[in-house]
Amino acid sequence: MRLLIAGIVVCLLQPSLLGSPPVLSSAPSARFAEHSIATDLNGGYQVVVSDINHDGKPDLIAVASGMKELVWFENPGWQRHVIVGNISRPINCAAWDIDGDHIPEIALAHEFSNDPARSVGVVSLLKHKGDPAQPWEMIELDRLPTSHRLRWADIEGTGKKVLVNAPLAGAQAKPPDYKGSVPLVYYRPGIWKREIISQALEGVLHGISIADWDNNGRESILTASFVGVDVFGLGKKKVWERTSLVKGDSDPWPRSGSSEIVVGRLQRNRFLSTIEPWHGNQVVVYQQQGKNWQRQVVDTSLNDGHVLIASDLNRDGIDELIAGYRGQGRSVYIYSAENPRGTHWVRSVLDDGGMAAAGCAVADLNGDGKPDITCIGTATTNLKWYENLGPAKH
Repeated sequence: MRLLIAGIVVCLLQPSLLGSPPVLSSAPSARFAEHSIATDLNGGYQVVVSDINHDGKPDLIAVASGMKELVWFENPGWQRHVIVGNISRPINCAAWDIDGDHIPEIALAHEFSNDPARSVGVVSLLKHKGDPAQPWEMIELDRLPTSHRLRWADIEGTGKKVLVNAPLAGAQAKPPDYKGSVPLVYYRPGIWKREIISQALEGVLHGISIADWDNNGRESILTASFVGVDVFGLGKKKVWERTSLVKGDSDPWPRSGSSEIVVGRLQRNRFLSTIEPWHGNQVVVYQQQGKNWQRQVVDTSLNDGHVLIASDLNRDGIDELIAGYRGQGRSVYIYSAENPRGTHWVRSVLDDGGMAAAGCAVADLNGDGKPDITCIGTATTNLKWYENLGPAKH
C-alpha cells in the first residue's frame, strides 16, 4: 500500500487566462491510500462498479480490450472471477438488474475497432446461471459497427431502464476524418429491438453521460462528439428531442468538439465538464450564464485524455473533477474548485505515472462513508483503488 497526499502539485487557472499554460501553486486536498488489485489486464479500458453477488459490497468489473475474458473482482478480498471467456476486443459494459433477483445482468459491447469497416460491433447480454462466481450465459442482442459506449437509462421515469448504445462512428465513416453521421440507439429489455434516438450527430461520438437534465424524474443522454455536447431527452409526446449545449473545441475538424462529458454541481448550480478535443489535452468547465455556457479551460497538459468524472469527494456540496490520460505521463489528477462559483480550480495528483487511465469510477468501496476512486490502465495493464482517507491535514 502506498500513501498518496493529493494536493502537493496543483494547477490554478482563472477565466481570464483561458488557453494559457497552467500556473503551478500548492493547496490542500484529500488523502488517498493506493491499493493494487490486478497488474495483468492487457488493454485495460473500463472499470464498472456493481454488487455482483448481492452481499451488499460493491464489486468491480474489469473490461480489457486485449483479453479474451471479462472478469470481476469480489470485494473485499478482490478475488478474481471469470464472467465469460472466448470473447474478442471487449470495449464497454453496463450492469443493471433487469429481472429483480438482486444480481445484475451485464450488457457487453465487443468485437470493436476504431475503423468501422473492421468493427463488427456485437452487443451481448450476460446472465448468471445461479452462481455469479461461475461462468455466465451470453446472448447476442445486436450487431452495430463500432458499438462503443453502453449505459442504462430511465428515460421515462418509471424505474425501468433501457440500454443505450452509442457507437463511435457511422458504419461508412473512414478514419482519420470520420466524415458522416453516427447513430445513437437504445433497446428495451425483453424486446431488444434496436430503436433510433438520433442519427444527427457527426464524426466521432466518444463520450456519453446519463443524467436527469430537466429535473423531471426522467434521465437524458448527454453526448460528446465532433460537434460538441448535446443532450437528448424523451419529450412529453415520447419523441426524442435534441438540444445543442456547447460546440467544444473550435479547431478545424477532426480536432473539433468534445471527447468526454460529465455534469457536476457547485452547490446549487450545475456545470458541464469535458475533455477536448477527441482524446485531447484539455480539461474544460462550462458554466451557464443565461442561455449561454461560458467556457473555462482548467488544464491543457493531458496526453490522450480518456477519463473524466465529477464527484463530491469531501462532501462539501462542490464536486471535484477526476481526469486521467493514457499517453506518456500516464497520470490521474483531481481538480477542486476553490469557491462555490468555480472561478478558480486547483489540480492535485492522485497517481503520478502509474496509471494509464482509460476508465475510472467512484464508489464507497470499503463502507466507511467516503467515496473512493478506482481506475483501470491501458499501457499499464493494471487496476487500482484509491482509498479516501479524508481531508489532508494542514
